[in-house]
Formats: sequence, structure tokens, C-alpha cells
Amino acid sequence: GYLALWTTAYGAFIYVILFAIVFAETGLVVTPFLPGDSLLFAVGSLTAIAGGLDLATSIVVLWAAAVLGDNLNYSVGRYVGQKFFKDGKSRFLNPVHLARTEAFFARHGGRTLVMARFAPILRTYAPFVAGLSRMEYPRFLGFSIFGGLVWIASFTFAGHYFGNIPSVKTNFHYVILAILVLSAMPAIIEIVKARQDRKQGA
Repeated sequence: GYLALWTTAYGAFIYVILFAIVFAETGLVVTPFLPGDSLLFAVGSLTAIAGGLDLATSIVVLWAAAVLGDNLNYSVGRYVGQKFFKDGKSRFLNPVHLARTEAFFARHGGRTLVMARFAPILRTYAPFVAGLSRMEYPRFLGFSIFGGLVWIASFTFAGHYFGNIPSVKTNFHYVILAILVLSAMPAIIEIVKARQDRKQGA
């Protein structure tokens, strides 16, 4: 795929590109659409081939990107988050995504920062909501570091060990699609629960 071509074209600079992508997805609340899970799996698959990426370096670089991105997002939420809103609305943030993340956060507390790592959009909004709700920074940092490591390592190792199996390589696009669907399941489950709660409340 494109990532393999980039690795050949850019050499070691590919780590900078990967860092930037993961940092943007986790650190910029306006870019929740970036391909986190599938990217990590693809990176892992490239660490298992000769001349590809180094597994340890990839994990350390991407883990640092995830934690630093979280910290930027948390800081924005904590110190300037309220300025995003005017009359209770924001032109920069998707109100539906924000509401879902706040509901998830209210239900699961600090564990949201770990669980949301595996859910696109939620992982982008969760640090912002943590900052907006003024969660204690040491507690936030602990969840961020742990959650970031589990997220990065699990998908990267999965790609490393399974990404180059012939049947997986042949159906790589379907594998990536399956990863995206599975990653979205926590958010889907939370939406269903929220709707059930509203019906029961009504």
C-alpha cells in the first residue's frame, strides 16, 4: 500500500510522518477522521518484513505521539475549551461527537481515556473532554500513558504477527475494514445504551 511506498521513498523520515499522523489524530480535536487503528496495523505488518520498519522504534515513536497528542488536547480543553463555545455551540467541534464522548466519560470516568483509545472519534474527543471537565492532571496522565501503550502495542503487534500471513495480505483491505468496524463498536454500543436510557427516562 501507500505506507510501504512511503517507507521506501522517505527512509527513516517515515517515523516523523507517522508521529505527525498519530499526534494529529490524538492531539487536534478537529481531526478525528485520521486512520489510527488501521495505520497501526499496517505499521506492524511493515515491521515484519526485511527492510521495513523497526518494531521497537515504531512503538516508541507512536506511543510518544499518542501521549503528547493527548496532553495537547487535554491542555486545550482545560485552558481554552470554553472559548470554543458560543451560546452553547461550537463551530469547530461536532456537537454529536462531543455529546457522545461526554456521555461515555460520565459513564466510565477516567477509564474512558483507555477504552476510547480503541474507538475512532472518541479517542480524539476524550482528552479534550477530560481537560474541559478539569480532571486532575496526574490522574489524566496515568490513564493516557497506559492507554496509549496498550493501544499502540496491541495493533502494532497484531500487524507484526498477522499482517504478513498470505491470506491476510491477499485480503488486506477487508482486514482493515474489519478493524475499522470493530474499532467503532464501543461507540455504537454506547449510542445504543444512551438511547435506551433516554427511552427509559421518558
